[in-house]
Amino acid sequence: MENILEVRQVCKAFPKTDFALENVSFSIPYGSIMGFVGENGAGKTTTIGCILNTVFKDSGTIRLFGKELSDADTELREDIGVVYDGDNFPAYWTAEQLAHVMGGLYKKWDDALFQKYLQELHLPPRQKIKHYSRGMSMKLAVAVALSHHPRLLILDEATSGLDPIMRDDMLDVFLDHVQEEDHAILLSSHITTDLEKVADYITFIHNGRIIMTASKNDLVYHFAVMRCKESQFLALDPADILAYRKRDLQIDVLVADGKAAQRRYRGPIVDHVSVDEIMLLLVKGERI
Repeated sequence: MENILEVRQVCKAFPKTDFALENVSFSIPYGSIMGFVGENGAGKTTTIGCILNTVFKDSGTIRLFGKELSDADTELREDIGVVYDGDNFPAYWTAEQLAHVMGGLYKKWDDALFQKYLQELHLPPRQKIKHYSRGMSMKLAVAVALSHHPRLLILDEATSGLDPIMRDDMLDVFLDHVQEEDHAILLSSHITTDLEKVADYITFIHNGRIIMTASKNDLVYHFAVMRCKESQFLALDPADILAYRKRDLQIDVLVADGKAAQRRYRGPIVDHVSVDEIMLLLVKGERI
């Protein structure tokens, strides 16, 4: 299947800091949600900036809908909806005024759809945005992003700081979006429970490098952690060890197939593992 987004060997250095993106690569198939996770400062927002051409990459290629995005390519931008973590719009506007402005910016702006989102998400159209709560502001940003019928939705921590009920509402909206086979979402988040609910794939980034991309189902149903004593750890085949972390008298070992590990090694305890723990082991653990 053709991918809606392809990021290949993207590099971006910041000479005044020690941070750099190094050969970042991943792709998102049509009809899917890609979770993009990493600790604060890992490179999620910088990668998104490179995708949107608001941060100029040093090298590598990025293709959206099979094409490279340039500053002059307004047609391609029509098919991208973006929500950032933070203030997306002037605080002194109302949703009603915002709709008028967006109608002039996007050829495919659908005011009827926007009004539908305002009603469903309980957003007052004539109240100034500065009087919205954080959750309401984020819901407004998502409503705007979806109301010009984008094929790719890019969300940078769009559910951060929302209460569980608001987050659940947003996740339902995201799932509705990808019911169309030519749609997809890149969802950057550190709330891994959200990704466990909606993501098809998850990409982990750490210190500007991609450390793993896997299907959510593999991560949730096949990956596991083995709780080993040191003697048991030393008996493991290094090829089975994705990452490991020593904790007092125990060594936690991340493996890609828990059932196979359980059949092969009788001594260690094999537990199901959450996406949070996978990220912790990949980031703070060691590799052979």
